[in-house]
Amino acid sequence: MNKKLLALFFVFALAIGSIIMVQGCAPKEEVAEGTGEVVKIKVATDAAYPPFENVDPTSEEIVGFDIDFMNEIAKAAGFEVEFVNVNWDGIFIGLDADKYDAVISAVSITDERKEKYDFSDPYYAISQALILNKADAESIKVLDDLAGKKIGAQIGTTGAIFVGKNDKVELVNYDDNALAIEALVRGDVVAVVCDHPVAFDYALKNEAYKEKLVVVNADLNKGDLEDYGIVVKKGNAKVLDLINKGLAEVKKGDTISTLEKKWGIK
Repeated sequence: MNKKLLALFFVFALAIGSIIMVQGCAPKEEVAEGTGEVVKIKVATDAAYPPFENVDPTSEEIVGFDIDFMNEIAKAAGFEVEFVNVNWDGIFIGLDADKYDAVISAVSITDERKEKYDFSDPYYAISQALILNKADAESIKVLDDLAGKKIGAQIGTTGAIFVGKNDKVELVNYDDNALAIEALVRGDVVAVVCDHPVAFDYALKNEAYKEKLVVVNADLNKGDLEDYGIVVKKGNAKVLDLINKGLAEVKKGDTISTLEKKWGIK
């Protein structure tokens, strides 16, 4: 192969590589021909966080408060949603890589997260809650009562951040809340901290744990509530505006209270 042909070959290879890279990083939303309006978006959720999102053992479908709520937003704003189940520890990495357009997964809006991502308007407020074995319920009410003890939380959550700020206790991170709860029942940790609706779901509704566990404090934040928001990649105004449009319409009605009743959220 002469030098001229070799040079042309490399130019062609680079061009093809560039096309592949652009396609691989392209936004995942589907748009209507002609108008360019978004008609379908891909939304990630970590379906291991009942009552907000989990996999129904019978239907094997992703269900929960967040799923129903996102579908209502889509209906109000005129687009469709495709949900994908992604582990929490990789959910934002996938958003960075444009594998999906948004994340709805009981994500608390924090200043640190807002530096990297854009959030929808808030749609739900929660506090951190303390779960114990019933045998410990009389002597423990707040985090300071657990000085020198191990407390479990899901890694990367605001519950884990909350515990980590208290230097009197030892934080033990778990990949999800289910593993933290199992550790609590085994006695590997003395308590678990997580969002209060999730805490009540385990302590009051879960057949495996409701006779063993109790929520002793559902307001560790002392009134300083955390807001949930839907997350999009920084600068993705097209998808964010569409979500906020639907969210504003949904919040005018009684959808939130209806879904709270459906999913037993208190």
